Amino acid sequence: MTSLRDRWAPGSLSLGGWCAIGSPFSAELLGRAGFDWLCVDLQHGLIGYEQMVPMLQAIAATGTPAFVRVPDGDAGTIMKVLDAGAVGVIVPLVESAKQAAAIVQACRYPPLGNRSWGPIRASLGVRGFSPQSANRDVICVVMIETPTGKANLDEILEVPGIDAAFIGTNDLALSSGLQPLGVGDSTALVELLESVRSACRKHGTVCGIAANDAQTALRWVEAGFDMLALPSDIALLTQGARASLQAVREATGSRTDRAEANDPVEI
Repeated sequence: MTSLRDRWAPGSLSLGGWCAIGSPFSAELLGRAGFDWLCVDLQHGLIGYEQMVPMLQAIAATGTPAFVRVPDGDAGTIMKVLDAGAVGVIVPLVESAKQAAAIVQACRYPPLGNRSWGPIRASLGVRGFSPQSANRDVICVVMIETPTGKANLDEILEVPGIDAAFIGTNDLALSSGLQPLGVGDSTALVELLESVRSACRKHGTVCGIAANDAQTALRWVEAGFDMLALPSDIALLTQGARASLQAVREATGSRTDRAEANDPVEI
């Protein structure tokens, strides 16, 4: 099977799904939808390690590569999710080259890093699995979502082994004194996002961003982003349920006295 690494390059668009519900079945459904990759979210998703493992197993059955977004840059957590079979990690709140280098070290075996040997699930079904093949195939993604991370972006992208920078759009907006995307979009925020993409392009690094709907996704594709996370399982379930309900209510003229819930806020 061709690894995600073989298709991973700046300028080559990859479309991903996002798992925030702790369910192997919902993960399997997304895995069979045709995404280039999925992400199992341990940071903001309703998922723990014991739920993550069967989710990775379910996703593996579909042949879809799976990232895990870890809660932070803890080396032990990074090594553990890679051992469980994640193709790579997405690490939030990276603000310095020192942090980025430590993340790379945790992702790769010696002599390129300090990852401890114990690929319990990672090696299953992988012919010729070795420290060298694992070092080649693992993908290390850092999230840029603070003014400090943005200020140090060039140094972060110069760290050998950083494969992509993924923008935490809403956190970057809030920490920069701006409103989240979609809440009074500002030129300043768009310019900030595009400056991250431009820096990634200059360094030959993949740049990722999330989209809550198809219109926003196409906007980011046109802007030149390479790694695009489409709406999560929570968003898709919410949007689909509301669209079906609204269509039937409009067709039948039925109404409800129940107040509509707010959309869940993600990523």
